[in-house]
Amino acid sequence: MTTTMQETAPPALRATSIDVSDLDIYYGDFKAVEGVTLTIAARSVTALIGPSGCGKSTFLRSLNRMHEVVPGARVHGKIVIDGRDLYDADVDPVEVRRQVGMVFQRPNPFPTMSIFENVLAGVRLNARKVSKSDAHDIVERSLRGANLWTEVKDRLGKPGASLSGGQQQRLCIARAIAVQPRVLLMDEPCSALDPISTGKIEDLMIELKDEFSIVIVTHNMQQAARVSDRTAFLMVELDADEDNRWGRLVEYDETEKIFTNPRDKRTEDYVSGKVG
Repeated sequence: MTTTMQETAPPALRATSIDVSDLDIYYGDFKAVEGVTLTIAARSVTALIGPSGCGKSTFLRSLNRMHEVVPGARVHGKIVIDGRDLYDADVDPVEVRRQVGMVFQRPNPFPTMSIFENVLAGVRLNARKVSKSDAHDIVERSLRGANLWTEVKDRLGKPGASLSGGQQQRLCIARAIAVQPRVLLMDEPCSALDPISTGKIEDLMIELKDEFSIVIVTHNMQQAARVSDRTAFLMVELDADEDNRWGRLVEYDETEKIFTNPRDKRTEDYVSGKVG
């Protein structure tokens, strides 16, 4: 019998911490990430930074078992939420993804669905029967939560793909929070957006952390400094022969310390732009 994670909680109690211990992530025989141990605090924004190929997105996807869609992917170690290891044999990965939502790098509204139906897509996928009045309440609550309601309330029947890029990304955030997850993962959510839309998403992240624990991957150092409470810096490590490479956590601390007084010289070199 599969174990379900905690049922939907009131907003003040919904966000949760994540404890990661000695995590190695593999794709077949290739080790992508090695030895990550950290605690992601509830009701906070945690940024993952580091050069391309260091395993940031792989680590992010491991937090809701999304990396498992790649054949041969596996982990060693633990990711614990509410006392349960997400990788225990009796934990359903679908249930994990209900509780740990995901927003991807490029906006991906369902093109044949209206704005209204895009917001409800996750709720319906979870086999929930929703009355008309409840459906409208969920859509309004989620679009308000994504700071999109006033912009689209008079055209909910229009295709989601008819919105601007920044609006589409906020629509995807509304779709993710409609199922009331406890954690929200964002993989470079602003990389395809203009500066104005980026600013709106950053403001939104700061607002949403009151209800959700948020983890973001970003290559934008200024963005990490603006929006995150804590920052994890990962980099590529090579073996003695330089034949094998993997991502490793170098430093994890309060964002202000990472950017002004890091403990590790490698962190200082990266955030100052000396290496990258």
